[in-house]
Amino acid sequence: MSEGAGGAPPPAPARRWRTGPLWLALQIALSGSLLLLFVIPIVALFTYAPFHDIVSAYGDPAVREALWLTFFASGIAVLTAVVFGIPLGYVLARRKFPGRAVVESLVALPVVVPHLMVGLGLFFLVIPGTPGYRFTQAIGFPVYDTIWGVVLVMVFVSAPYTVLASELSFRAVDGRVLEAARSLGAGSATAFLTVTFPLALRGIVAGLLLSWARAVSEIGGLLILAYAVYPGGPYTGPVTSTISVLIYNLFQNGNLTEAAAVSSLFLLFAFALFLIVRLGERSGWVPWRRGELAP
Repeated sequence: MSEGAGGAPPPAPARRWRTGPLWLALQIALSGSLLLLFVIPIVALFTYAPFHDIVSAYGDPAVREALWLTFFASGIAVLTAVVFGIPLGYVLARRKFPGRAVVESLVALPVVVPHLMVGLGLFFLVIPGTPGYRFTQAIGFPVYDTIWGVVLVMVFVSAPYTVLASELSFRAVDGRVLEAARSLGAGSATAFLTVTFPLALRGIVAGLLLSWARAVSEIGGLLILAYAVYPGGPYTGPVTSTISVLIYNLFQNGNLTEAAAVSSLFLLFAFALFLIVRLGERSGWVPWRRGELAP
């Protein structure tokens, strides 16, 4: 046995964990169990509602109006998250200031607060006679039972996902890359637009998708603040509700087959959206490919 410098024996090689069929079987068992938990309730929905009932649900004007309102309001909520959430995520990731921990805690709070409490808080903020009510009326954005109430609730419960995802994505950008850009003469804004933002884009889009998913699935706050939505502002259709409230009403009234059909219809739309994004990653339709530009 050879000896190292000074006659000391060489260090023993580090013990390596062995991988094999048992390790692979454990991964498959654990992953498959969670996947089954995701899939089985969806299968139950589609089993309870035959395909022709799903097609009939799409032909129902009330369902189409609820879908349109849900997608329209959630689109406004996501756009709001882009305008306000991404800058806040960047500030939290790149700036040091007193009270940053408090701000980060406030951003995360809507994720854990029961959303019925969210609805109550917003309700007390904008009920007639309050300063919030007078302010929203004065600027032409009435909240109670309007599309703006839906958007307000959706932004409250969903924007934190964009902020948190943006913060993590911006933090993951290597500072040496920014230093290289600045050494080549790029200013702060140029470095952000040409380096930081493209590198963080995939994580930001993931956060926006989570924000959209959380917005369209919201029900607790809407039951209090915007149970029924009347025409006004950018919404000019008939009195309706979001798709989650519609499904809740169908279930409460005992229309189980119709509730399952509408739920299945909405799941098809949501699945199609996520599938398009994943296919776009693989095919290069989106500004990144899978595994590239990932923070």
